[in-house]
Amino acid sequence: MFLVWFFYFAVKGMTDLVYDVAVIGAGISGAMIARELSQLNAGVCVLEAADDAAAGATRANSGIVHAGYDALPGSLKARMNVRGNVLMADTVKELGVPYENCGSLVVAFDDKEEAEIDALTERAARNGVPVMKISGEEAREREPVLSGDIRCALWAPTAGIVSPFELAIAALENAAENGADVFFNSPVTAIVRDGGVLHIEAGGRIVKARFVVNAAGVYADEVSRMAGGESFSIAARRGEYVLLDKSQPVRTKSVIFGAPSEKGKGVLLSPTAHGNMILGPTAEFTDKEDTATTREGLQAVINGARRYAPSIDARSAITVFAGLRAVCDRHDFIIEPSKSAPGLVNVAGIESPGLTASPAIAEYVTQMLVSMGVDGSRKNGASRIRRPIEVFAHATPERRRELIAADPRYANVVCRCEHVTEAEIVQSIRRPCGARSVDGVKLRTGAGFGRCHGGFCMPRVMDILARELERDMKDITKSGPGAWILGGRTKGESL
Repeated sequence: MFLVWFFYFAVKGMTDLVYDVAVIGAGISGAMIARELSQLNAGVCVLEAADDAAAGATRANSGIVHAGYDALPGSLKARMNVRGNVLMADTVKELGVPYENCGSLVVAFDDKEEAEIDALTERAARNGVPVMKISGEEAREREPVLSGDIRCALWAPTAGIVSPFELAIAALENAAENGADVFFNSPVTAIVRDGGVLHIEAGGRIVKARFVVNAAGVYADEVSRMAGGESFSIAARRGEYVLLDKSQPVRTKSVIFGAPSEKGKGVLLSPTAHGNMILGPTAEFTDKEDTATTREGLQAVINGARRYAPSIDARSAITVFAGLRAVCDRHDFIIEPSKSAPGLVNVAGIESPGLTASPAIAEYVTQMLVSMGVDGSRKNGASRIRRPIEVFAHATPERRRELIAADPRYANVVCRCEHVTEAEIVQSIRRPCGARSVDGVKLRTGAGFGRCHGGFCMPRVMDILARELERDMKDITKSGPGAWILGGRTKGESL
């Protein structure tokens, strides 16, 4: 390896572009950091191993904006959670992402759980988070579907829900619009320091940067070691979820948590930013690639949610999935410059409430990098505003007529379940960091999110992708390299 790198330096010299900052990882933390840095007079790039943003924990996420009463007072996690909650309302408005400040309830059934509610109330006061302990009757007045056995609850009015993958995609789009370069399918395999520059081997290319932000999720420990940074351990904790159909009659307006126990926060019941109800997650340590769901895990999710709302009907489930959380052996967020690897900033162990904390993490890391030597002056023309794709299904009849007059493809409904039009799909492909796969379109437009899971619209989405990307339809994948949908032609020259 040493000889390979020596030969590279000798041949290439130092004439290639040197970024000020390379961000490793395009999950919610990496995307938000890149967005914040793109406001500055600094050259920024993002290196993502997958084919799209939000491919890991950010995609398989509850989408909860936590109030901040749960994190240990004085911890970095608590500080980032509370600050992130404050920043979230402006952030989603700037990025045009679905969000609702719906509040949350932590419910208790017995003396032991009520004691946990009291402990959370005291912790909330120390964290500066507004909460209120209410009776079971008051909880049921807010949420009539809740069990009659609930004794009391903790009401947190500043909690909310957001679309996690849309938030990450929007942040990355905004960063790209402001000049950041984004490289997908670029797993980092080596990092070598030469003088004041870090050379990163990623996806068959060498990227040079003065500083590297390690936001690699469950692989952040491996990236740190690769760069000669601090040794810490990241374990993957799998959480299984059940997503219910929008027609599910058992609904809540707020996020419903159980009282925490020695096993963790337990299962939640929550509305989503897209109008569904979501149940989960479980919590089980596994390997870093294991996102399989299990019969036992999904049953535990349903049973846990039914404890709060007994009338939940599992037959309303339209999909199940699992995500991995990056659990650090330090039991707190790691957001710090490396002492042993100059130029490396680790952003690791960002488990829940990492989504909520992401705007604050981006702010904190940017301030840190400016103190380390990155130019902190604002870039001329940089914007914090990202214009979202206009959702035809949400438009008024008058606005729909205007949209169709401007672009007739708005009249072509491709996804019947979610009423997504061809115009929206085309825009999702043509935008900065645009969709390159069926799942990429799905995450940006909702095409395929309905009960049929794309059974009707997938071939039409593939055809539009092939046309817009000028590819053969058989080369269109579900979610990047290897996720093939078509095996080949059965006869003739066309599919």
